[in-house]
Amino acid sequence: MRALLSIDYTYDFVATDGKLTTGAPGQAIEETLVAVTQSFIEAGDYVVFAIDAHEASDQYHPENKLFPPHNLVGTEGRALYGGLADVYQANQDNPLVYWIDKRHYSAFSGTDLDIRLRERGITELHLTGVCTDICVLHTAIDAYNLGYKLVIHEHAVASFNQVGHEWALAHFKGTLGAEIV
Repeated sequence: MRALLSIDYTYDFVATDGKLTTGAPGQAIEETLVAVTQSFIEAGDYVVFAIDAHEASDQYHPENKLFPPHNLVGTEGRALYGGLADVYQANQDNPLVYWIDKRHYSAFSGTDLDIRLRERGITELHLTGVCTDICVLHTAIDAYNLGYKLVIHEHAVASFNQVGHEWALAHFKGTLGAEIV
């Protein structure tokens, strides 16, 4: 069984004026990311939207020292970007579509994601979203360590750091044994 993880494709990470934007690279993957997501939903596969949720008042979060405030709960910056917002809106009542708020890079860190996947007999994870070399990477590493087969949709991941993006794609394949499609 397979599932799709859609990671952090939000206004703050993709829009030109987003707080921590991938900009043009993130915007360029929208059509493919939306098509992949829609195909998984239509196939009856489990689709998880794993979305950063930060609190403006959380002075202890380690990302505060590394990045400007982003994906703050209650702000437009946390909204899904572009056509993906429409896909989620149309399918949010589907029991096979699940939204996870995450505090850290990995969608597994401090969430019930692993439990939900195992309850459904899922062994293969398809990853899309941003940033390839941060949240997608850390999610992939945790998934690998938990024994999941990984598939990375190369034209549905992006980063604000092209060197990091390319390095992460090579790492997924060469170190984590992921299939790159």
